[in-house]
Amino acid sequence: MTVSVIVKTLNEEKRIAATIESVVAALAGKESEIIIADSGSSDRTVEIASQYPVTIAQIVPPALPSCGIGPQLGFQYSRYAFVCLMDGDMLLDAEFLDAAIAFLAENPTVGGVTGHVEEKLVSNLEFARRVNRNAPENRIGPIDRMNGGGLYRRAAIEDVGYLSDRNLHGYEEFELGVRLRSAGWALHRLDRCFVQHFGHTVNSYRLLVRRWKSKYLYGIGELLRASLGKPYFLQVLRELPELKLWALVYLWWALCLGLILFLPDKGMAIASVSAMFAAVVLLVSLKKGDLGMGLYTVVAWFFHAAALPAGLVRSRQQPGAPIESRILDKPA
Repeated sequence: MTVSVIVKTLNEEKRIAATIESVVAALAGKESEIIIADSGSSDRTVEIASQYPVTIAQIVPPALPSCGIGPQLGFQYSRYAFVCLMDGDMLLDAEFLDAAIAFLAENPTVGGVTGHVEEKLVSNLEFARRVNRNAPENRIGPIDRMNGGGLYRRAAIEDVGYLSDRNLHGYEEFELGVRLRSAGWALHRLDRCFVQHFGHTVNSYRLLVRRWKSKYLYGIGELLRASLGKPYFLQVLRELPELKLWALVYLWWALCLGLILFLPDKGMAIASVSAMFAAVVLLVSLKKGDLGMGLYTVVAWFFHAAALPAGLVRSRQQPGAPIESRILDKPA
């Protein structure tokens, strides 16, 4: 059993020690390697990680942080037949790798297998929304992507060219999933824990602003541009329900703008727009069972819809091109 575990990091000093220790425990008795794929941490992440038996690969200019660059950086330096991908704020379940490798051995057409990502910090509305979201990619059995990571078969990754598109600031798991599935590989979720995840505790609205500034919200637009002209482009359009939602948001904005521009009574126009916003928030709140969650969800829709066009026009590099990076020496 040969396993490369890639841990993506960017300023993870609070959790990285526990993350690495959980991986070391899970790899006991296996021929393995741990690769810290660091996207330019400015805190003590690298200093702490260097105290453990790991390889630390870090991007250097002109490479810039993105959700897609970390996995590909780690894959660039990995060697073994199975590749486990996870974040630097996760704890790997001690028995997951054995179960996942056994499943891949029994199912040669499966390119990747994952389990449950248990969110441990749900005071942030975004992570609470993830827990409560009944999405197809969260089901047990065949899935279209492995959000949060999992164990991939190296042969499957090499078959589709690269692990993750270095240009993507989001939706990199879906982009990999659609490439694998279009090449005949399947993805599967086991009914067992993969990792415990300790996500952001920052205010939810501040997190939205941070994700705008970091270009995380550009991901879906970048995904559409990356898929344009590819055999699976129509598949991407069919499998992303977000696109229909953002289209409705654009229609909503157009209606509101029309009311403000063309209604002679501007007070009535503003009142109508405000009433529509309140009605949508109320409907979403009733569905979510919480007014705060409803308001946050609608605001999040606005942020995502506004970011989509920006992602469409961003410049791109070859998705699987070698990443400018270095291996950091361990302290003497």
